[in-house]
Amino acid sequence: MTSTDATAAGPGRAGVWNLPNVLTMLRIALVPFFVWFLIADAPGLQSEAGPWRWAAAAAFAVAIYTDKLDGDIARSRNLVTDFGKIADPIADKLLIGSALVMLSVLGELPWWVTVVILVREWGITALRFFVIRYGVIPASRGGKLKTVVQTAAIFLYLLPLAAIMPWLSWAAFAVMMVAVLITVWTGVEYVVEAMRLRSKGKLQGTANGQEPA
Repeated sequence: MTSTDATAAGPGRAGVWNLPNVLTMLRIALVPFFVWFLIADAPGLQSEAGPWRWAAAAAFAVAIYTDKLDGDIARSRNLVTDFGKIADPIADKLLIGSALVMLSVLGELPWWVTVVILVREWGITALRFFVIRYGVIPASRGGKLKTVVQTAAIFLYLLPLAAIMPWLSWAAFAVMMVAVLITVWTGVEYVVEAMRLRSKGKLQGTANGQEPA
């Protein structure tokens, strides 16, 4: 399908193989390289803040940029697809989740922070699939803010500058605490939206003579 055809088809009808979706898949492909860079910098799980740590920070930054880029392109070229609505948040969760786990494994981030965020992230992803028969739950503004704050906090943690800038560790932790609060708050919002969507779907099914699920 050409870009002209995709535009004429309208949102959600563009072909899966378009530039935004390819960028999303590229972001997923970057995750194992990002993890390997962190491991390469930390023999014995002791971070050395060397060139591999800088490579990990750079890989994370590139991956996050593709997140912004694919969204901008999808909206400007009318290439928003249901695949993108599902794959994009999954790509974000893989990247952010791997970063949180690795930072906790390296002893730089408390495990409770990682557990709270991951339970929320994958819980909402499961919830999206659970209600997908009734409709797709797109990312909300709060969800997008959550992603921005999480990535900012992670990037501050990844920068190997704490030795010469001790305040950076405190700044990273403070931003991460804000991210945790927004993560929990938006998680509750998504649960409410999923319940509303499911109830609406059940009512429509009943009106059409179908048995409620």
